[in-house]
Amino acid sequence: MQSRRSIRLPIALAIAMIVMLVALTVGWVMLAVQSAMQDSGFSGLYWTLLTVGAVFFALILAGVVIYLVLSIKAINISRRQSNFIDSVTHELKSPIASLKLYLQTLTRRQISQEEQAEFYRSMLEDVDRLDQLINHVLDAARLEKPRHEVQQLVLLDQLLKTCAEEICSRHRVPPETIELDLHSCFVQASEVDLELVFRNLLDNAVKYAGDPPRVQVSLTQTPDRERVSVRVTDNGRGIPRKSRSKVFGRFVRLGTELEREQPGLGLGLYIVRTLVARWRGRIRIRERGVDSGTTFEVTLPGKIGAVEADSAPAAASIL
Repeated sequence: MQSRRSIRLPIALAIAMIVMLVALTVGWVMLAVQSAMQDSGFSGLYWTLLTVGAVFFALILAGVVIYLVLSIKAINISRRQSNFIDSVTHELKSPIASLKLYLQTLTRRQISQEEQAEFYRSMLEDVDRLDQLINHVLDAARLEKPRHEVQQLVLLDQLLKTCAEEICSRHRVPPETIELDLHSCFVQASEVDLELVFRNLLDNAVKYAGDPPRVQVSLTQTPDRERVSVRVTDNGRGIPRKSRSKVFGRFVRLGTELEREQPGLGLGLYIVRTLVARWRGRIRIRERGVDSGTTFEVTLPGKIGAVEADSAPAAASIL
């Protein structure tokens, strides 16, 4: 409730200032016009003052509106950063507490070989979770810095298969959880970053899918035959229409920390959108029915089919 009041206060103050400013200006204009009509000898002076005053009024009004917009943006950024800190704290404490418990158990009492193996497996999962958390933060920070990115021809269908296998293994779900409908396809991009994009999308799809999870991945050519389209569809609850434009923002997660069932930092889709835009591509959420899941569509420059050696563009280094 405190966060709601904090954003209402600058809005209320700005609106009050605008109303008072408009009322004062209207009264001043009426007085100036009346004086100019009554005193014809000074009408030129009155009209000059009126013109100058109107210009200053427009500048002051624009300044108030800009102040309002910047204040709202600053409050929203502060909210997201606070939410991010809460998420990081939770994501760090959970695996660390788990590791501490396992290590204490291993050092304080004798357990069977089977239990030791299970403990080690769980500890490796916790370490992997911490590694993913740190990599997400580093990936987001890396995007803020200008850098030379080496692009190359990447076999997209093979990359999608590799990402699907990795995500199924990470979430310990059957390989058939992610259904692939792929064709041989080449795109020109950074292979490491391309893997990062589709690992994030597939990870989100499995994480927020229904029970049991079902994810479909399709790769098609766009009608202009200059681009390829990758659609990732899950069978989860979907994303509300009013929230679709927000989910690609930095530190954005829907709901509150107490309401969320899945771990995360609110960086995955921000990373995806930023990288796709660098390749002159596009990502969007396609319309689906209520409670029918979510479809993310990534469109990138590329072609389905074999690429001849003499026509294949050479790897390029771009900023």
